[in-house]
Amino acid sequence: MQNITYMQIEVRPTLIVKTQTDGKSSVDLIWLSQLLKDIGRGSSLVVASKKSGTSYRGAWGKVNQVEDALGMTLMIRTKGHGSELTEFGIFLIQFIEDMQAGYLKHDAQYHDILLKEIKKIQKSESLRWKFFSSSDSVIQKAVGEVAGIDLKIAGSGESLEKLLNNEAHIAGYHVSDQKSSKAIYQRLSKNEIEIYPVMKRIQGLIMKKGNPLHIISIEDLVGKKVRFINRQIGSGTRLLLDTLLMEGGIDPLEINGYMAEEFTHSAIANAILAGKADVGLGVKNIALENGLGFVPLKDEIFFVAMSKEMAAQSESSKLIRKIRSTSGETPGYKAVSLNRQIQDWL
Repeated sequence: MQNITYMQIEVRPTLIVKTQTDGKSSVDLIWLSQLLKDIGRGSSLVVASKKSGTSYRGAWGKVNQVEDALGMTLMIRTKGHGSELTEFGIFLIQFIEDMQAGYLKHDAQYHDILLKEIKKIQKSESLRWKFFSSSDSVIQKAVGEVAGIDLKIAGSGESLEKLLNNEAHIAGYHVSDQKSSKAIYQRLSKNEIEIYPVMKRIQGLIMKKGNPLHIISIEDLVGKKVRFINRQIGSGTRLLLDTLLMEGGIDPLEINGYMAEEFTHSAIANAILAGKADVGLGVKNIALENGLGFVPLKDEIFFVAMSKEMAAQSESSKLIRKIRSTSGETPGYKAVSLNRQIQDWL
């Protein structure tokens, strides 16, 4: 995160002028004061406007705006003799200088207040724990109720790699078979990473309500009749599908839509609701929430992994408790709180 070591704050008084065309316009009074000073020293409006970085027409327009707004004349224009400041014009120069001097007395104080607040917020943001996790509505809801955790949705594989590469403090991943779970557990343990089982959920086929195409198994996805919508490569759900296809001896390219991908379970449901696909793979809860049909295929365990240092943070225990309690209250899920409940998976 970028550190700000120096900041220049300049407070400039501005006159807000109401106009008939655009409603409101503003005039920088410091600019106006300098323009009037130059005219007071004998410069023409053409020369003074050029020195102020404004066109002659632009400077003339702003002077007219201020005069109309205040109901006072700032300068007397005499053809062939240039412009001369009025008594009010001279007063306004001094008034603006005095006003600016008052602001500048407090400029250091304003600067310190702003800089301290920026540093405070930067420190607060730097303490936010990065949580990369596979897409899941329970995870998202739980994170929303625990302060200090920043959730990024990614596939299970990507989330674990982020954790192992120290790009994440916490990773959420799900596994649908014991062999894969044990392999992941061993790899993480070798890197001194703690693994916590938090919930069990059901993955299956999501389709239109009433299952009009009578889809009851993976085999029913084969052929042109059924339009399938897949999850992205690297997601745990995609891995589950590929495993089931391999076990069933099914060529993925025989599935109409295998190459079409969505990033979340909700996106799968939305594609089916919009008529872009007939079926996809996802969790039961999403099907229920969207009034869609569901055919269960596999139970899986969702884990949360983190370093031992992260596990010592209070936010970690709060997060784990919240995921377990939320999953226990959500259809299609079951809380898992002890390793002995899934001892064959570790």
